[in-house]
Amino acid sequence: MPRGAPTGPRQRDPILAISVTPPCRGGAGTAAFFSTIRYDHVPPELHSVSYHLDHLQYLETEAIHIMREVAGEFERPALLFSGGKDSICLLRLAEKAFRPSDLPLPLLNVDTGHHFPELNTFRDHRAKELGAKLIIRTVEDAIAKGIAIPAPGEVSRNRLQIPTLLAAIEEFRFDCCIGGARRDEEKARAKERFFSFRDSFGQWDPKNQRPEIWNLYNARLNPGENMRVFPLSNWTELDVWEYIRRERLEVPTIYFSHRRACVRRQGQWLPVNDLQPPRPGEEVRELVVRVRTIGDIISTGLVESRADNVDDIITEIAAARVTERGSRADDKASEAAMEDRKKAGYF
Repeated sequence: MPRGAPTGPRQRDPILAISVTPPCRGGAGTAAFFSTIRYDHVPPELHSVSYHLDHLQYLETEAIHIMREVAGEFERPALLFSGGKDSICLLRLAEKAFRPSDLPLPLLNVDTGHHFPELNTFRDHRAKELGAKLIIRTVEDAIAKGIAIPAPGEVSRNRLQIPTLLAAIEEFRFDCCIGGARRDEEKARAKERFFSFRDSFGQWDPKNQRPEIWNLYNARLNPGENMRVFPLSNWTELDVWEYIRRERLEVPTIYFSHRRACVRRQGQWLPVNDLQPPRPGEEVRELVVRVRTIGDIISTGLVESRADNVDDIITEIAAARVTERGSRADDKASEAAMEDRKKAGYF
C-alpha cells in the first residue's frame, strides 16, 4: 500500500453525522484525514448551533458562578428570600447551580409583620414547592426579646429589620448571606461589590471593600465577620423581568395590575390598610395599580398601571424614567437613607 493512502473504508461519524475517512499511514496522515472530512451531511439543526451567549445568558452564568463560589468558600451560607421578584430569580439560579442535589443553603426571611399578605403566601408556597428549608424570624419576636427597640412613635419597621437580621445570623452562625440587591436600584447599592464584607458588628464600610479583579473573590473572614453576596449586581429591573419571562417564573399577584384603595401621600399612592388608615382630610381613591418593588405595606408606593402580564410590564419598564426604588417611602427619609441603613447592617 503506498504511503499516504487511506487505511480503511469511509465511516459515518455517529454524533456529527459527517463522513470521515480514517487517518492514513505516514507523515501526511493528519492532513489527509482533515482534508477528507465532508460536512455536506451535517443535519440542519446543527447548522444554527452558536457558542455566543446573549445578554441574559451571560448574566445567568455570572450569577451561577458566584453562587457556586459561595457554596465552595463558606461553611454556613443562607439565601435571603422574601418572595419578591429578585429573590425569585435567585432561587431559579440556585436550582440551576446545584440541582439535582438539594440546595446547600437554607432560605432566610425577616418578617416585619407589615408585609403584604400575598407576599408571605407566595414565600411559603415557593419554599414548600422546592422542598427548601425556610427560616423565618419576625420583628415582633425581636421586639419582645429586646433585640429590636422601636423609637417612640415609630410606625415603620424597616429599620427594625437590621437587629432582627443580625440576631438571626448570630443564632445560626451564618457566615454568608446571598441577597438580591442590584446596583441599578439605588446609589448606595451601586457601591456594592459582589462579595460585600461586613465586620463583626454586621456593619458595611464602603471604603473598606475588597477588589474583585478578574472575577476573583476574597472570601476570607475572621471569626464573627460576615459576607453579603449579591449575584444580581449587574442586572437591571428590565433584566429581571425578561428573565422571569424566559424562565416562565411565577410571581406574586401584586406585581400585576389590580384594584386597590389608595391615598396620595408624599407624592405617591400608598395602600390603605389597618396599619395605615386615611388621615383626616385625605381622599381615598380606588385605582388600578401595581407594585414595582415590595417592602413594608406602609412604605411601598403603588404605580398606576394597566400591566396585567409580564410582556406589558416589560414594555412599561422600558419606557419608565423613574427607578423602582423611587416608589419606596423609606428611601426618602433622607438623601442617604439607604446608605445609613446599610452601614448599620441592612441587607
